[in-house]
Amino acid sequence: MSIILVTNDDGVYSRGLISLFRSMQKLGDAYIIAPDRERSAVSHALTMHKPLKVEKLRKHIYCINGTPTDCVAIGVNKILPEKPVFIVSGINKGANLGDDVTYSGTVSAAIEATIMNIPAFAVSLVSRRKNFSASDFTAASGISLKIGEYILKHSLPYDTFLNVNVPNVNAKGIKGIKLTRQGKRIYDDSIQETFDPHGEKHYWIGGGQPYWEHGEDTDIQAVQDNYVSVTPIHLDLTNYDALKFLKKRLSLNIKDET
Repeated sequence: MSIILVTNDDGVYSRGLISLFRSMQKLGDAYIIAPDRERSAVSHALTMHKPLKVEKLRKHIYCINGTPTDCVAIGVNKILPEKPVFIVSGINKGANLGDDVTYSGTVSAAIEATIMNIPAFAVSLVSRRKNFSASDFTAASGISLKIGEYILKHSLPYDTFLNVNVPNVNAKGIKGIKLTRQGKRIYDDSIQETFDPHGEKHYWIGGGQPYWEHGEDTDIQAVQDNYVSVTPIHLDLTNYDALKFLKKRLSLNIKDET
């Protein structure tokens, strides 16, 4: 059977991860290789300042004391018996919409897979709740199964992964799936001041009220309308329109300046 790697940033014991793993077992020989604890918002961090330990919890389930990126790198190169046909990261307990993708550990695992030229997608459940039951991830697991089936049949475009966000409603409440572009979401008042018992000021990053640009074709709007958002993300960050513009209007000649 084909090897499928399942990972996340919420940690190896996350109910979303287990739900995703069980759905991927229907498609192939699924493995979990995930962080040993929550690693949310670590972005594409790679651990280079200390050695990492792999622990086998049970058959096909491993944890690493590192980041989601570490899990993909070590999993593919040192743990799995062969290269996986695809890698899926999630199910994240919370949205990864708009600019969230630049911070997300969930998305970073899919980025690392794409760098390795392995098809990948990240999947998130759009909710601001803290506590979840296994049944909360049923709809997202079903969507992940469909996307996994598509990737097995058709793969994905080069240098591209899918960022999937599922509204927090039951399967009957989901209106469908929309292909979307990445929206713009910013958090207002997301840095809070706090004081320790000695009166020293500290800062706490997180929370705040999100606001976003409007656009019918954005990931944010799709989820608000109870559609699953599927956004193809390209790793090449070059702004080609800006490149053409600057080539026409900006002359940089080092010899003229020396």
